[in-house]
Amino acid sequence: NDIRELVLELGEGEWFRVPSCLFNCRKLTRLELFRCEFDPPLTFTGFPCLRSLNLHQVLVAPEAIESLISSCPLLESLSLSYFDSLDLNICAPELKYLYLEGEFKDIHLESTPLLVSMSIAMYMTDDIAEHFEQSSSCNFLKILGGVPHLEKLVGYIYFTKYLSIGDDPGRLPITYNHLKVIELYQVSFEDMKEILVVIRLITNSPNLKELHISGSSNTLAAIEAPDLDFWEKECHADCSFKQLKLVKMTDISGVPHEMELIKFLLSNSPVLEIMSITPCTFVTERKVNMLIELVRFIRASPRAEIIFIQN
Repeated sequence: NDIRELVLELGEGEWFRVPSCLFNCRKLTRLELFRCEFDPPLTFTGFPCLRSLNLHQVLVAPEAIESLISSCPLLESLSLSYFDSLDLNICAPELKYLYLEGEFKDIHLESTPLLVSMSIAMYMTDDIAEHFEQSSSCNFLKILGGVPHLEKLVGYIYFTKYLSIGDDPGRLPITYNHLKVIELYQVSFEDMKEILVVIRLITNSPNLKELHISGSSNTLAAIEAPDLDFWEKECHADCSFKQLKLVKMTDISGVPHEMELIKFLLSNSPVLEIMSITPCTFVTERKVNMLIELVRFIRASPRAEIIFIQN
C-alpha cells in the first residue's frame, strides 16, 4: 500500500525475521528495525526514496549493510548499532546525520560530503585492538578527511584512540569551518598520538563554540609523561579560538598534559565565558594543586570564569 514509514520493535529478548514483502516497499522514506534478522534477496535494488535508516542490533551480513546504504540515493540520516567486528565503508552522498555504535574493525567515510553531525561509539575486543595496531593507513583522514560541512562531532569510547592509529597525516588537508561543537570522551592523556588528534582537530576548527573533553588516563603513566615542549611545537603562537565560549573538562586527573591543554585553551580563547572542570572521583590529593595551577594560568578572555566542580 505504498507505506512511507515503518518501525518494527518487539520486546526485549524477542527477535524476528524481517518479512520479505518489506523489500518491495519502494516508497519507504523512514525505516527503523530493532533486534531482527535482515536478509535482502539477491534481486533487491534498494529503497530509492529512503531518507532515514535506523538498524539497532540487527543481524545482517556486512556486505548487505554497505549495499543497502549505497542503494538508498536520498539517505540523509543513518543510525547503526552492530556488534560483530564490522569493516564499514559508507558511500552516501546525501547523508547529513550519522550515528554508529559497535565493534568496528574499520570505518571509512568514502563519500559523505554533506555530513553535518556525527556520533561514534566504538567497542574494542582483543582481536580488533590487534587489527588496529597492525594498521598503517591514516584513520583520521578515513573518517574526517572528507566532511568539510561537519557542524557537530561526538566521539565516545575509543574514538580518539582509533583516530590516532596509522600514518601521521601531518598538516591536515581540511579546515572545519562549520564545526561548532566537539565532544571527545575518554581521551588518554598519556598517549601523545591521542593528544595530537585533539590538538589537530580543535586547531583546524576556527569557528568552534563548545568543547567537551573527558579524560581517561593511567594517572601514574600520565604524570610521568615527558615531552611537555610538545605543546610549543604543535600549537602555533597565532592560534586563536575566536568563537569558543564554553569548555567542559570532565574526569580530569590534573596530570601535566591535561593541564597544558587547559592552559592552551585559556590563553587562546578571547571570548571564552566558562571553563568548567570536573576532577575524577578518585583524585583527592591533587585537587588543591590543580586549583593553584588554574589560578596562575593566563586568560585571554576578561570574562572567562573557571568553575571547579567537586562531586
